[in-house]
Amino acid sequence: MLSELDDLDARPGSTTSLVRTIVGLYLRELGGWISSAHLLALMDALGTSPQVTRTAISRLKKKGILEQRAREDVSGLGLSATGERILARGDRRIFEPRAMGTQDAWCLLSYSIPEAERERRHQLRKYLQGIGGGLVAPGLWIFPDYLRAEVWEILRVLGLEDHATIFVSNLLESTGTPRASAAAWWDLDSLAALHHTFLEQNKAVAGAGSAGRAESFATYVRAIDSWRTIPYLDPGLPENCLPANWPGHHSAELFLRIQASHAGAARDYVASLTGVE
Repeated sequence: MLSELDDLDARPGSTTSLVRTIVGLYLRELGGWISSAHLLALMDALGTSPQVTRTAISRLKKKGILEQRAREDVSGLGLSATGERILARGDRRIFEPRAMGTQDAWCLLSYSIPEAERERRHQLRKYLQGIGGGLVAPGLWIFPDYLRAEVWEILRVLGLEDHATIFVSNLLESTGTPRASAAAWWDLDSLAALHHTFLEQNKAVAGAGSAGRAESFATYVRAIDSWRTIPYLDPGLPENCLPANWPGHHSAELFLRIQASHAGAARDYVASLTGVE
């Protein structure tokens, strides 16, 4: 089921993406269920109308992430099994950002897919790029080894395990420098632009210590929403592969400061609105 892999199918800042962010942050803490009225109220705190929110919820239901459920005759929404898997993967990526050391292992994926399966080949390339893979050559991708399980998951969902071989190595040799190789295999300019955008959008957020709970909730959700794609697309390359003054270090520090400043008050706001402590 391809929806298992669609972590990034909604554009950050869109209503669908914001609903997904709220679901990812709080639905499991609420026991895996939230009333429709409470979810609409949380989105109202972000300035989104009920009609637009309902449309976004419908999209997530069609994706198989949310399910319509009632409790004691109260209309509400719960996580599907697919949604649970997506959120668990998102937790690892978003809240446990990893970076390679210069001596850490690499994972290389080689595959050969028949021309008759070109659609699955296209999907494979899309999802490999979506988890931060670097393209070395046609049919050959490279990742930090800590992403190996996610590579296998993509192959499994697409039914391509038998068309692929994975190699793990601590040593890569080429005629160029590690930085030159990384620049050829990844679009580092685009990755840097993602970090710069996050820094620009959230530079005033971390210091807002006097915000009320509702304001902290809106601030925190929007910050997480603007951050959540970055740990997928940026694989966390080692220092010797990155340009000088890599903005990823600064954006990760800002993300952690925003968490420290707003996560607690945002959680308190959700608890006060839903009545679930």
